[in-house]
Amino acid sequence: MDEKSNAEPRRDEDRENAELEQQLARIRQKVVVLSGKGGVGKSTVAANLALLMAKSGAKVGLLDVDFHGPSIPRLLGLESQEVFTDGETLKPLTIGENLKVMSLGFLLRGQDDTVIWRGPMKMGAIRQLIKDVRWGDLDVLIFDCPPGTGDEPLSVVQLIRNPTGAVVVTTPQALSVSDVRRSIRFCQKVNLPVLGLIENMSGYVCPNCGHKVDIFKAGGGEQMAGELDVPFLGRIPLDPEIVRASDEGRPFITEKTGSEALKSLNSILERLGQEFDPNQTVSNQAAKSEMRRYAIPLVEGVLAQHFGHSQKFAIVEADAESGSICSTENRTPPPHEPGALPKWLSELGVHYIICGGMGRRAQDLFQQSGIGVIIGAPAQSAEDLVQAHLQGTLKSGDNICDH
Repeated sequence: MDEKSNAEPRRDEDRENAELEQQLARIRQKVVVLSGKGGVGKSTVAANLALLMAKSGAKVGLLDVDFHGPSIPRLLGLESQEVFTDGETLKPLTIGENLKVMSLGFLLRGQDDTVIWRGPMKMGAIRQLIKDVRWGDLDVLIFDCPPGTGDEPLSVVQLIRNPTGAVVVTTPQALSVSDVRRSIRFCQKVNLPVLGLIENMSGYVCPNCGHKVDIFKAGGGEQMAGELDVPFLGRIPLDPEIVRASDEGRPFITEKTGSEALKSLNSILERLGQEFDPNQTVSNQAAKSEMRRYAIPLVEGVLAQHFGHSQKFAIVEADAESGSICSTENRTPPPHEPGALPKWLSELGVHYIICGGMGRRAQDLFQQSGIGVIIGAPAQSAEDLVQAHLQGTLKSGDNICDH
């Protein structure tokens, strides 16, 4: 195959990667929920933590990437709901004002349908569920992965590249703890920070007398967390109401406000907030009126394709709620050297940088500075680019300097 025939697939791949990066730039935190063993209540924990974060005011997405046993639709009472598409993107289902949910389970014809896919097909599907779903601006996107350390969690880590970290779920007994050790080792091998370990089904507290019985033993998860030097987030006791609520598709956190399990979930969320802040977001860093600041590198008044060598940066302030541009000022960047531009733009309070192309190392530096990166934008004026991003119509092209 000659060079010309190779060029078109490369351009398609570059365009797909640019669209993925543009979507990820609107998601401040990415959290992966893992377990080395099935049946530990991982999806129940993921769903209820997502609901609690949304209840606290964060804008949350919950993505179920367990293709062989998607349980999020059942847990949240969404099995009968239909996902709509405009031909290019999928509209996630919503719970309240702050939680958006997507699962492959919504796209299967029936509850008994089986997915038989190899690794590359799974990675392609996960890419689409991130790139082609209208997530919008999110404070945190939670990935509910299947048990084990196979294709799905590896694909998630590779696609999002800079995840905030993992929450690992176990039960107290030795067999579960042994399997979950592999999940933590997996995180260490792929450089995925472990935000903390949760010990689920940790004892049963009688709702009548308050007496506690350790049905599955207790403390195994906490002991392992200490041995592996990862944060221990807390224990969630067994509660029959969790089972009933889950089977009936009713979010548990709305059912029993005074239960020991709910107290534990709230305590875990508080500790998790010490590891990462789900409310540290574009909307909260900006003013309450949803003000955002964009940086656009310019050459002769339009977007510079090579951001590091631009003559000026347009700093555009816009109101996301009304979709209007409030002000634009041109600033001269500091001398070009590694790390200088992310630091400078972060000090200027910038939330997004729109560019034609950017190398992966530079992308990492901007994202570490809390700045979303939008790649593959056309050579237009700063105001036109920001307006298109606010309206969701900004078209991505090739990342011309992806190295």
